[in-house]
Amino acid sequence: MHDLDELQLSRRGLMAAGAATAAVSVSPPTAVAQDGPDAPVTAKVAFTVNGEKRSLTLDTRTTLLDALREHLKLTGSKKGCDHGQCGACTVIVEGRRINACLSLAVMHEGDAITTIEGLGSPERLHPLQAAFVKHDGYQCGYCTPGQICSAKAVLDEIKAGVPSHVSADLTAAPKVTEDELRERMSGNICRCGAYSNIIEAIAEVAGGRA
Repeated sequence: MHDLDELQLSRRGLMAAGAATAAVSVSPPTAVAQDGPDAPVTAKVAFTVNGEKRSLTLDTRTTLLDALREHLKLTGSKKGCDHGQCGACTVIVEGRRINACLSLAVMHEGDAITTIEGLGSPERLHPLQAAFVKHDGYQCGYCTPGQICSAKAVLDEIKAGVPSHVSADLTAAPKVTEDELRERMSGNICRCGAYSNIIEAIAEVAGGRA
């Protein structure tokens, strides 16, 4: 009987010790005072936007899209997915279209940047803007600035003879076909599904019939 009591006490002691150990292991660590966040690193950047020289001092993490929208108040370029997948933020930099949400503003020192505001105005529409209106290629309008900037770059590419993945002959001048336009515009998503109207608008400006 005496041995049984000792065995029970030993088991109880072992269980108590185990519970105490577990409690200590899951207890939250003692809070330690930490310094505040580091001040952001800033840099000056100067570029030309829609023909006007602009100079900004920005957090080096600022995207070109946020610089245009938040600092220069050019809100035509839209923030859609913010992952470079929808094309709503497309602008033209040094003649080439880019997703402004994926590019840091400080990378564009001295560059010439064109946004939708630089292509035309309500009083004097760019031919692509007028064609989008005519063919109802905008619908909700959210992606339209990126669509039009991309379309402008597409027409310049075709005019310059730059082939695409669907060009049958890489040495011949590209033709304005539906396949060519759809391939080149594939990075611009229209949630409204106005793709056929967009293609018609671009083809009309190109002087062809897709």
